[in-house]
Amino acid sequence: MAKLSLGLQLGYWGAQPNPNFVAQAQCAEKLGFDSVWVAESWGNDCFTPLAWIGAQTSSIRLGTAVAQLSARTPTACAMASLALDHMSGGRMILGLGASGPQVVEGWYGQPYAKPVTRTREYVHIIRQVLAREAPVTNDGEFYPLPYHGPNSWGMGKPLKPIVHPLREDLPIFIGAEGPRNVTQTAEIADGWLPLYYSPYRQEVYADQISGAKPGFEVSPIVLVNVHDNVEEALYPVKAMLGFYIGGMGSKARNFHKELMSRMGFTDEAEQIQQLFFEGKRDEAIAAVPSQFADEISLCGPKERIAEKLKDWENSPVTSLLISGDETLMQTMAELTL
Repeated sequence: MAKLSLGLQLGYWGAQPNPNFVAQAQCAEKLGFDSVWVAESWGNDCFTPLAWIGAQTSSIRLGTAVAQLSARTPTACAMASLALDHMSGGRMILGLGASGPQVVEGWYGQPYAKPVTRTREYVHIIRQVLAREAPVTNDGEFYPLPYHGPNSWGMGKPLKPIVHPLREDLPIFIGAEGPRNVTQTAEIADGWLPLYYSPYRQEVYADQISGAKPGFEVSPIVLVNVHDNVEEALYPVKAMLGFYIGGMGSKARNFHKELMSRMGFTDEAEQIQQLFFEGKRDEAIAAVPSQFADEISLCGPKERIAEKLKDWENSPVTSLLISGDETLMQTMAELTL
């Protein structure tokens, strides 16, 4: 039975920055949390808040969950990562993700084609920058280096980073859901960031992560809600699932819905999406099965959560990324660390 570590997932900002995000990170560090993570979508970026946190902490690892591929070129992403790694004394974790077609094409104005291939190419370039063994080159279709395509001046040449990276082995994690993407993540990355994971259905991912190298980390986001009534405790989990499965994607393609189907809830996933598209959001949330919501979260009385943690410890999961106030972080530290 492997001991789990804890990470604090700060997620996105809303209309305004969370005024307590630095204090939360400092609290997590004092409690012995291993990591703190910042997300980005079409609002805040992830590197700026993480640098702010890094300047006011000393030991907790600093992760992006996730930096979107389309937000910056691979070399720009590598530059931000090596800079933050230097400034934090080697605490950076680069979490990457392809996002989805709505964001990539609607916000970044780029095609979403071949996300798995694009991810591989992106990581390959970042690894070259961090290794700093030779000028960086790439023959791939998405990020050719040097660029000699349309409108090129023909003057580009391969370059090495001026700054010597602090660590060649700066860890790269990937947020992946589809079978091909997860399989590739186990092959090319140091860790995997599942949006949701069930320790009771390990067979869903067993083959896909079987090729991971030793030390590979699995760090899912796990919603924790301490409450005497289990069904009431599960409501925020159902609300999250209803939004992701119903609304985060088109009718034709929704990666979250497809994952729920692979985990054994095909009919329920279809119903949730149908209700959401009909504008019946409350009914969509109510249609989320309690069993599914319960499997991917830690909800209910404290004693029940302590018992369920044993199931997570008996899975490939290495760290639980949780969100919550100081009281919740304290409770989880007592139960887990």
